[in-house]
Amino acid sequence: MLKLYFIALPVFFVLDMIWLGVAAKNFYAKHMGFLMKANVNWAAAVLFYALFVLGLVIFVIAPALDKGSWERALLFGAFFGLITYATYDLTNLAVLKDWPLLLSVVDLAWGTVLAASVSLVTYFIAAKLGP
Repeated sequence: MLKLYFIALPVFFVLDMIWLGVAAKNFYAKHMGFLMKANVNWAAAVLFYALFVLGLVIFVIAPALDKGSWERALLFGAFFGLITYATYDLTNLAVLKDWPLLLSVVDLAWGTVLAASVSLVTYFIAAKLGP
């Protein structure tokens, strides 16, 4: 599982940095800039990445490899991303004043695509490398 973790972690990081730093940078600033800190809490960010990727490896990628099913990696990765990002986005929508609905919709979609992509790419790299 350690090998899977160290395959998935950089895949996740690169995809999320492209999203956050390039594709959706202005989107988040526009919709939640009033809540954003001037400086990122990197300890919290690193802990999120570490735990999220660990969850993907344990609950999605390793079982998909055991079953030899890239389809399982894709579908369960998407579902894992949807559920985990929903925890954040729907809670914020429920309890934070002026939390934008559009932000939650876009972020839920991103979490779904991100986790599915990381799961699928990691699955194929790990399958190619072998045990």
